[in-house]
Amino acid sequence: MDSIRRMILAGVAALAVAPALAQTVLDSPELYPGEKALYEAAKKEGMVVSFDTGPTWANWAAQFAAFKKRYPDVELVYNDLGSAATVVALDKARNRPQADTAYYFAASAVDAVKKGVVAPFKPVNFDKLPEVFKEPEGRWFTIHTLTIAFVVNTKLVKNVPQSWKDLLEPEYKNSIVFLDPRSTGVGQVMSFAANFAAGGDMDNVKPGLDYLGKLHRSGNILRVLGTTPYAQFVKGEIPIWISYENDGLKAKHIDGLGDAVSVVIPKEASAAAPYGISLVEKGPNPNAGKLWLNFIMTEFGQGIFAQGFVRPSVPGVKLPDAVADKLPPAPQVRPLDVIKAAARKAEIDAGWVAATGGR
Repeated sequence: MDSIRRMILAGVAALAVAPALAQTVLDSPELYPGEKALYEAAKKEGMVVSFDTGPTWANWAAQFAAFKKRYPDVELVYNDLGSAATVVALDKARNRPQADTAYYFAASAVDAVKKGVVAPFKPVNFDKLPEVFKEPEGRWFTIHTLTIAFVVNTKLVKNVPQSWKDLLEPEYKNSIVFLDPRSTGVGQVMSFAANFAAGGDMDNVKPGLDYLGKLHRSGNILRVLGTTPYAQFVKGEIPIWISYENDGLKAKHIDGLGDAVSVVIPKEASAAAPYGISLVEKGPNPNAGKLWLNFIMTEFGQGIFAQGFVRPSVPGVKLPDAVADKLPPAPQVRPLDVIKAAARKAEIDAGWVAATGGR
């Protein structure tokens, strides 16, 4: 554990990110009432163990840096397990928990609640979240979302599609790539986004399946994949990739593609996939865990997520100036109800095969 801790602190110290603006809690106004008292309690525990917050995902590295600067006497230790594996790890350690908090795609958060391994806690701004973005007692809550978008290589595509209807046009023959909805979360969320656009809802997925069948029959699908083809897109091998918005923004603004990439949230509708976090039941450092969860749910913490090109979960948060134009308002995006989505998975899997031939 000491070696992990030293590695994390070294990485945090090396970060020169926007959170350098953060101040120590003791020499600045509170981000929320009771922050300083909670910090004093967390100092006695000395650390927080954060499961599945890999530093390269969703701007967690910048969150670590800002947290450590604001709360210098609370160390932060993390791992990067994956959503489903995190629930398994919590379940195995239920008699002697190692984690204080756990982060995952919200469908895995629902599993964690069913297994009784997470505790109720309502952080700052909890009441502002849409109902489908939280468990009523706070056993999980959404901290950011990922939105389905068209990620377009403008060197390969002359006219950038703006809508699901546009994707049916003959000019996009053999141009479109997306992930298999039977085996990937992104593919499942994409199916609901297309369904919303076609007039369906969480209780009626037939319009979306009919649309995907029509899209396949158009001849415009290049291939359907089982793993994220980010590297292939960056290499210029994919004209139109239906994926998460942050993939396109990362390629455009971080990995140097610039104007060669256009990121479009389709105008009819899209879906926002919730990513949640929980306080672990009987975690070793409960006050430090609460301090960490509160921090990432403040307007300051939500802004750090936005700097990583994922959309904050708290409505009305003012985005940092550096990213405000990169994450424009998108009122056509609808929140995904992960409980209803899970109930529809078998129907989508079978319906997709029937509509497309499983290609």
